[in-house]
Amino acid sequence: MTKLNNLTVCFTGHRPQNLPFGFNEEDPRCLKMKRMLRRKVEDLILNQGAIRFISGMAIGVDMICAEIVLELSQKYPHITLECAVPCKSQPDRWSESMKNRYCSILERSNKVTIIQEKYTSDCMHKRNRYMIECADIVIAVWDGKPSGTGYTVNYAKEKGRKVYVLNPDKL
Repeated sequence: MTKLNNLTVCFTGHRPQNLPFGFNEEDPRCLKMKRMLRRKVEDLILNQGAIRFISGMAIGVDMICAEIVLELSQKYPHITLECAVPCKSQPDRWSESMKNRYCSILERSNKVTIIQEKYTSDCMHKRNRYMIECADIVIAVWDGKPSGTGYTVNYAKEKGRKVYVLNPDKL
Protein backbone atom coordinates (compact mmCIF):
# COMPACT_ATOMS: atom_id res chain seq x y z
CA MET A 1 0.00 0.00 0.00
CA THR A 2 1.39 3.40 -0.99
CA LYS A 3 2.18 5.78 1.84
CA LEU A 4 1.64 9.52 1.53
CA ASN A 5 5.29 10.27 2.15
CA ASN A 6 8.64 8.63 2.68
CA LEU A 7 8.05 6.56 -0.44
CA THR A 8 10.59 4.22 -1.97
CA VAL A 9 11.04 4.16 -5.74
CA CYS A 10 12.97 1.57 -7.72
CA PHE A 11 14.03 1.52 -11.35
CA THR A 12 13.99 -1.19 -13.98
CA GLY A 13 14.86 -0.96 -17.64
CA HIS A 14 16.65 -2.29 -20.64
CA ARG A 15 20.34 -2.76 -21.22
CA PRO A 16 21.80 -0.52 -23.96
CA GLN A 17 21.69 -3.24 -26.62
CA ASN A 18 17.89 -3.30 -26.23
CA LEU A 19 17.45 0.46 -26.41
CA PRO A 20 16.88 2.18 -29.78
CA PHE A 21 19.98 4.36 -29.29
CA GLY A 22 22.23 1.58 -27.97
CA PHE A 23 25.23 2.81 -25.98
CA ASN A 24 25.06 6.33 -27.47
CA GLU A 25 23.95 8.44 -24.51
CA GLU A 26 24.36 11.60 -26.61
CA ASP A 27 21.64 10.45 -29.03
CA PRO A 28 18.69 12.90 -28.88
CA ARG A 29 16.35 10.03 -27.88
CA CYS A 30 18.56 9.11 -24.93
CA LEU A 31 18.84 12.74 -23.87
CA LYS A 32 15.04 13.02 -24.05
CA MET A 33 14.67 9.82 -21.99
CA LYS A 34 17.04 11.21 -19.35
CA ARG A 35 15.08 14.47 -19.18
CA MET A 36 11.80 12.58 -18.83
CA LEU A 37 13.22 10.33 -16.10
CA ARG A 38 14.64 13.30 -14.23
CA ARG A 39 11.28 15.10 -14.37
CA LYS A 40 9.45 11.99 -13.09
CA VAL A 41 11.91 11.48 -10.22
CA GLU A 42 11.72 15.14 -9.25
CA ASP A 43 7.91 15.06 -9.43
CA LEU A 44 7.85 12.03 -7.11
CA ILE A 45 10.14 13.85 -4.65
CA LEU A 46 8.13 17.07 -4.67
CA ASN A 47 4.57 15.78 -4.99
CA GLN A 48 4.50 12.28 -3.54
CA GLY A 49 7.16 12.33 -0.86
CA ALA A 50 9.64 9.95 -2.48
CA ILE A 51 12.86 9.91 -0.47
CA ARG A 52 14.50 6.52 -1.12
CA PHE A 53 15.53 5.30 -4.56
CA ILE A 54 16.88 1.87 -5.49
CA SER A 55 18.87 1.01 -8.62
CA GLY A 56 19.80 -2.51 -9.70
CA MET A 57 23.06 -1.13 -11.14
CA ALA A 58 22.99 -2.86 -14.53
CA ILE A 59 24.48 -1.07 -17.52
CA GLY A 60 21.88 1.10 -19.21
CA VAL A 61 18.74 2.42 -17.55
CA ASP A 62 19.73 1.33 -14.03
CA MET A 63 22.96 3.30 -14.00
CA ILE A 64 21.40 6.29 -15.77
CA CYS A 65 18.67 6.46 -13.12
CA ALA A 66 21.20 6.11 -10.30
CA GLU A 67 23.13 9.07 -11.71
CA ILE A 68 19.92 11.12 -11.96
CA VAL A 69 19.19 10.45 -8.29
CA LEU A 70 22.74 11.38 -7.30
CA GLU A 71 22.46 14.61 -9.28
CA LEU A 72 19.09 15.44 -7.68
CA SER A 73 20.45 14.67 -4.22
CA GLN A 74 22.50 17.86 -4.54
CA LYS A 75 19.24 19.82 -4.75
CA TYR A 76 17.29 17.54 -2.38
CA PRO A 77 19.79 16.34 0.25
CA HIS A 78 17.13 14.32 2.10
CA ILE A 79 16.82 11.74 -0.71
CA THR A 80 18.92 8.57 -0.71
CA LEU A 81 20.21 6.10 -3.28
CA GLU A 82 20.52 2.40 -2.57
CA CYS A 83 22.38 0.22 -5.04
CA ALA A 84 20.98 -3.32 -5.14
CA VAL A 85 23.80 -5.44 -6.55
CA PRO A 86 22.78 -8.97 -7.64
CA CYS A 87 26.24 -10.44 -6.96
CA LYS A 88 29.76 -9.20 -6.33
CA SER A 89 30.92 -10.19 -9.81
CA GLN A 90 28.26 -8.10 -11.61
CA PRO A 91 30.74 -5.75 -13.35
CA ASP A 92 33.53 -8.29 -13.95
CA ARG A 93 33.04 -8.57 -17.74
CA TRP A 94 32.30 -4.90 -18.37
CA SER A 95 34.61 -2.40 -20.06
CA GLU A 96 36.93 -0.38 -17.84
CA SER A 97 34.87 2.76 -18.43
CA MET A 98 31.66 1.01 -17.33
CA LYS A 99 33.41 -0.48 -14.29
CA ASN A 100 34.64 3.00 -13.35
CA ARG A 101 31.17 4.48 -13.76
CA TYR A 102 29.68 1.66 -11.66
CA CYS A 103 32.27 2.11 -8.89
CA SER A 104 31.74 5.87 -8.88
CA ILE A 105 27.99 5.39 -8.36
CA LEU A 106 28.53 2.82 -5.60
CA GLU A 107 30.95 5.14 -3.80
CA ARG A 108 28.48 8.04 -3.89
CA SER A 109 25.41 6.00 -2.93
CA ASN A 110 23.99 5.92 0.59
CA LYS A 111 23.73 2.14 0.77
CA VAL A 112 24.94 -0.89 -1.18
CA THR A 113 22.98 -4.12 -0.80
CA ILE A 114 24.64 -7.21 -2.23
CA ILE A 115 21.92 -9.80 -2.83
CA GLN A 116 24.33 -12.74 -2.94
CA GLU A 117 28.06 -13.38 -3.08
CA LYS A 118 28.35 -15.42 -6.30
CA TYR A 119 26.61 -15.32 -9.65
CA THR A 120 23.78 -17.79 -10.24
CA SER A 121 21.31 -17.92 -13.11
CA ASP A 122 18.59 -16.39 -10.91
CA CYS A 123 20.54 -13.67 -9.08
CA MET A 124 19.16 -10.90 -11.33
CA HIS A 125 15.60 -12.05 -10.63
CA LYS A 126 16.38 -12.14 -6.89
CA ARG A 127 17.71 -8.58 -7.14
CA ASN A 128 14.58 -7.46 -9.02
CA ARG A 129 12.26 -9.11 -6.49
CA TYR A 130 14.20 -7.48 -3.64
CA MET A 131 13.73 -4.04 -5.21
CA ILE A 132 10.00 -4.57 -5.79
CA GLU A 133 9.50 -5.86 -2.24
CA CYS A 134 11.13 -2.65 -0.92
CA ALA A 135 9.42 -0.22 -3.30
CA ASP A 136 6.13 1.62 -3.33
CA ILE A 137 6.62 2.89 -6.89
CA VAL A 138 8.46 1.49 -9.93
CA ILE A 139 9.79 3.54 -12.83
CA ALA A 140 10.32 1.28 -15.84
CA VAL A 141 11.91 1.95 -19.21
CA TRP A 142 10.27 -0.89 -21.11
CA ASP A 143 9.19 -1.51 -24.69
CA GLY A 144 6.36 -3.87 -23.68
CA LYS A 145 8.09 -7.01 -24.97
CA PRO A 146 8.94 -10.10 -22.87
CA SER A 147 12.23 -9.48 -21.05
CA GLY A 148 13.75 -9.21 -17.60
CA THR A 149 12.29 -5.72 -17.41
CA GLY A 150 8.89 -7.09 -18.38
CA TYR A 151 9.15 -9.74 -15.67
CA THR A 152 9.94 -7.04 -13.12
CA VAL A 153 7.05 -4.82 -14.25
CA ASN A 154 4.62 -7.75 -14.05
CA TYR A 155 5.93 -8.74 -10.61
CA ALA A 156 5.48 -5.14 -9.42
CA LYS A 157 1.89 -5.11 -10.67
CA GLU A 158 1.20 -8.46 -8.97
CA LYS A 159 2.47 -6.90 -5.72
CA GLY A 160 0.22 -3.88 -6.15
CA ARG A 161 2.98 -1.36 -6.81
CA LYS A 162 2.35 1.79 -8.82
CA VAL A 163 4.28 1.44 -12.08
CA TYR A 164 5.22 4.25 -14.44
CA VAL A 165 6.35 2.96 -17.84
CA LEU A 166 8.36 4.94 -20.37
CA ASN A 167 8.53 3.18 -23.75
CA PRO A 168 11.98 3.84 -25.26
CA ASP A 169 10.69 3.06 -28.77
CA LYS A 170 8.32 6.04 -28.57
CA LEU A 171 10.85 8.77 -27.73
